[in-house]
Amino acid sequence: MKVLVIGGGGREHALVWRLAQSPRVKKMWCAPGNGGIAAEAECISIDAGDVAGLSAFADKMRPDLTVVGPELPLVNGIGDIFRERGWSIVAPSKQAAQLEGSKVFTKEFLGRHHIPTAKMYGVFDSAAAANAALRHVEWPLVIKADGLCAGKGVCVAADAVTAADFIDRALEKEELGAGGSRILLEEALEGEELSFIILTDGERFAPLVPTRDHKRAFDGDQGPNTGGMGAYSSDELLPAALEDMILRTVVEPTMRGLAADGIPYQGFLYFGLMLTKAGPQVLEFNCRLGDPEAQAIIARMDFDLAEVLADAAAARLDASKLKWKPGSSVCVVAASGGYPGKFAIGHRISGLTDIPPQTGVTVFHAGTRLEHGAIASNGGRVLGVTAARPSVEEALAAVYGAISKIRFEGMQYRRDIAAHASRVKAAGD
Repeated sequence: MKVLVIGGGGREHALVWRLAQSPRVKKMWCAPGNGGIAAEAECISIDAGDVAGLSAFADKMRPDLTVVGPELPLVNGIGDIFRERGWSIVAPSKQAAQLEGSKVFTKEFLGRHHIPTAKMYGVFDSAAAANAALRHVEWPLVIKADGLCAGKGVCVAADAVTAADFIDRALEKEELGAGGSRILLEEALEGEELSFIILTDGERFAPLVPTRDHKRAFDGDQGPNTGGMGAYSSDELLPAALEDMILRTVVEPTMRGLAADGIPYQGFLYFGLMLTKAGPQVLEFNCRLGDPEAQAIIARMDFDLAEVLADAAAARLDASKLKWKPGSSVCVVAASGGYPGKFAIGHRISGLTDIPPQTGVTVFHAGTRLEHGAIASNGGRVLGVTAARPSVEEALAAVYGAISKIRFEGMQYRRDIAAHASRVKAAGD
């Protein structure tokens, strides 16, 4: 099997790493890849959002399976284009990818199919109208940009001053680009967050192990929102009664709703949930694996990922094939100083070879590049240090022991990943 993985972050390195373990995989490309992926796959210098370039490459090389990591190629319709040409791909259609590409589309879908979610106060493309609406909301307030904004399109505002600042930056100063040309206001939900991801072939679906990520830049959930500073997975995150409730009230109605709306969906579907006192409610959809949730999930896989993804692409998914290592996994992100704001790149990374293989810790590269034979930083999130162990505590000890050996100028990471592990179980109960 020849496999093409699209993307160049930590999620894609984890996919490449796991796919490379399959005896079915004989050749792998990654577009564009990164400094760590280059050791396990041939990196192709095509941007992940360049659907035309990726199609031309696939036309020439004829991969047997394509796996899409990030959202941009999905929203740009790569799933439709590849399937029209008869190429096997794990990706929803462009129409289905609106669940991630448009927050307004998602809220209307959730409302139409009576799937629990936060109350929406309104949708606005005018700063004046949005500011006027602030007089009629409850605080805190959540403001979301409608489109893709590279993880910067959500503001949890405690007061009108904070809300007005975000509205001004999105609608007047256009700091979020086209994705921020329309915003919605909705109530802020209270509870613990949970990432619940499924893989579906369009008819059948299989849940993956549950995860929780940490969005804030600094310890104690302080600082600005990021793409994710770490994640963990644990059997204790999802008691059986809570999983049953999520499937019954959220996942199954979503799948029925997509079918009723004539929107075929194949690939990964990520349910970002808030576990409230009233039950699980949908915060957002992603039409892909999360990052860094993917690293924590993939570390617990005990099955042939290439076989399962090929089955999903061919509409013959068998949920019984998805076997998982019991226990827990943790991924801690090492980021550039200043992230998610301004940061420098090109800093040499040391210590990667000081982590003995027998520790079972895997360092997934996110923002790295090869520079004169050495690995250098090349992004905001640089590395995802990951391990699976029988317990969260053991996984944390392994990961933090390994990350202490890594150095690059300005390196920052959170030291409290998975600190809420016991609280999530209580919220689920």
